[in-house]
Amino acid sequence: MKKVPTLDIRRYDTDRAAFVAELGAAYREFGFCCISGHGIPRELIDGAYDAFQQFFALPTDTKMKYHVPGSGGARGYTPFKVETAKDSKYADLKEFWHVGREIPRDSRFADVMSPNLWPTEVASFKQYGYGLFEALDQLGTRVLRALALHIDLPENYFEDKTEQGNSILRPIHYPPITEENIPNVRAGAHEDINFITLLVGASAEGLEVLTREGEWLPITTEGDAIVVNIGDMLQRLTNHVYPSTTHRVVNPQNENARKPRYSVPYFLHPNPDVVLDPLPQCVTAENPSRYDTSITSHEYLLQRLREIKLI
Repeated sequence: MKKVPTLDIRRYDTDRAAFVAELGAAYREFGFCCISGHGIPRELIDGAYDAFQQFFALPTDTKMKYHVPGSGGARGYTPFKVETAKDSKYADLKEFWHVGREIPRDSRFADVMSPNLWPTEVASFKQYGYGLFEALDQLGTRVLRALALHIDLPENYFEDKTEQGNSILRPIHYPPITEENIPNVRAGAHEDINFITLLVGASAEGLEVLTREGEWLPITTEGDAIVVNIGDMLQRLTNHVYPSTTHRVVNPQNENARKPRYSVPYFLHPNPDVVLDPLPQCVTAENPSRYDTSITSHEYLLQRLREIKLI
C-alpha cells in the first residue's frame, strides 16, 4: 500500500539536498506530503482549536451576525451546506470561518482583501486565530523554498510573490452525522484553488487523496505532522510538475460519524496580481506548456469561487 511520506522540515537546514529531493519526489507523486519538526507550539494549535470550537457551539443566530452575504465568505462565517464541490449535486456537510491577512487599509490590495471580523463572544479567538495564521504562513514560506529549489528556482523565488498573499485560515466544523444514507459527504472530491494548503489536525479519519492509479488513499497524521498539499495555482505556474491532487473528506463508517469533526486548513495564496503563466523552468519538450492564456491569481480565484457556489 502506498503511503504519503512524512518528512522533517528541520532537515532543510541539516541535510538540504536530500530533503529537497525527497520532498520534490513526494509532491510529484502525490501532490501531498506530511511535514513534521515545524516548531509550531502545541499550545498555539490547541488554543486555536479550543477557540474555534467555542465559536461553532454558539447559537446559529449569533454566528449569522458574522455572515457577510455577497462576499463569497471571504471573511467571517459561512453557514452549513453552502459550499459545494465543483460538479457536485450535493452541498458539503460543514460550516466554516475565514481569517485573512491583516494589511494596511491603504494597501494596493485593500479593495480585494477585506478587514477581518472577530467574534466578540469568544475572547481568545483573535489572539489564537491570527497567531495560527501567522505561524502557518511562515511554515508555508519554508516549504515553498524547498519546492523552489527542487525545480531549479532561487530559494527565495516565491517570497515577494506571497508576502501580501490573499491567504485564508479556515476553521471548519463538520457536525455529527445523524441521518442514515445521506447523499452528502463532509467535503466532496475537489482540488484546492491556491498555491499550497497546510492542514493542522488531520488526526481524525476522513481525509483521502486520489492516487495516480485511481485509488483513494486515506491520510491521517501522527505527532506534530501537518499535511501540506499543492493547489491549482501552483500546478498551473509549474506546468503540472507539481500536481494539484483530488481529495475529499468522507463520512466515517463507524461511531465517529456521530462525533463532530474539526479541521483547520491554511490556504496560502499568491499576491492578487501574480500572473500564473507556466515557468520556463517547467516547460520542456516532454512537458510542453499546457496554457496559452494569461490570468492573475485574483482573476483565477474569482473564477473558481463561482464554480464552488461561494459567489
